[in-house]
Amino acid sequence: MPSLPVSTLFIGLFALLQFPMTIMVGYRRAQTEIPFLDGGDATLLRRMRAHGNFVETVPMVLLAMAFAEWNGLPPSWLWAGGLCLLAGRLLHAWWTLEHAWGVPRAFGMVLTFLPMLGFGGWTFYKGLV
Repeated sequence: MPSLPVSTLFIGLFALLQFPMTIMVGYRRAQTEIPFLDGGDATLLRRMRAHGNFVETVPMVLLAMAFAEWNGLPPSWLWAGGLCLLAGRLLHAWWTLEHAWGVPRAFGMVLTFLPMLGFGGWTFYKGLV
């Protein structure tokens, strides 16, 4: 099994980042006594969507990143993609939690899509050849 040092670092980092996001949702649920969905609470909804969008995108990007690294993508590209993903997720979560809609949130998604497409494209290509 090849070593995947860059992917391993980012997988650990994003696992640690998911923890406070999960706690924020649970804490708001405890405050509002809303056990399911958002109960019409705008703060809970924003926290749920920031967390939900994280878990909808990050695992696939990290999986593609690991396979891209395994298939020889240069470390500089892995670092660039990982840092791009990190910036995108932080920007998206921050803006979603504070303001809901806006250009920074959209830019956070663009920064998420770039490594998704890059790592996914590399991995797909290496699967073909």
